[in-house]
Amino acid sequence: MTRGSLGTAPESADPRQTTRMTVNGETVEREVSVRMLLSDFLRHELGLTGTHVGCEHGVCGACTVMIDGRAGRSCLTFAVQADGADIRTIESVAGEDGSLHPLQEAFRDCHALQCGYCTPGMIMNILSHMEAGENLDMSDQEIRELLSGNLCRCTGYANIVKAVRQVADQSNRISP
Repeated sequence: MTRGSLGTAPESADPRQTTRMTVNGETVEREVSVRMLLSDFLRHELGLTGTHVGCEHGVCGACTVMIDGRAGRSCLTFAVQADGADIRTIESVAGEDGSLHPLQEAFRDCHALQCGYCTPGMIMNILSHMEAGENLDMSDQEIRELLSGNLCRCTGYANIVKAVRQVADQSNRISP
């Protein structure tokens, strides 16, 4: 192949390993490079493109998914590390009939998104805390602390805080 010509990339010499996990309630098994990130596995192997990749350093939170019920950065986790894990992505949040989850509705109702790139990661982060049944302090400061691992470049967070408060007020599990 000459310089500048297009062709297929050579097969990676990375060792490969079989990984099996449950993703959004469905068991999947693939043989992958031991260096493949969970974010790439979800997006490229499974076609779940709701998991966004932002900084690729675990700083922005756009790639946040639930790993065994806890929020985790899929850009910092190798797919093989998730072997045997239960993974949930944003695609699992809406109802089977397409109805929005109350947290998604709150983001819509409160205009808590603009470009929407950070939204899936934010929702998965917040949802992991709410589903864990944690008794969360929902003061503005504590909501901002809860969101501190997810960066948004568009909204200024005021409406995101408002959306989280709306859902907290609707669920009686969270103290005001």
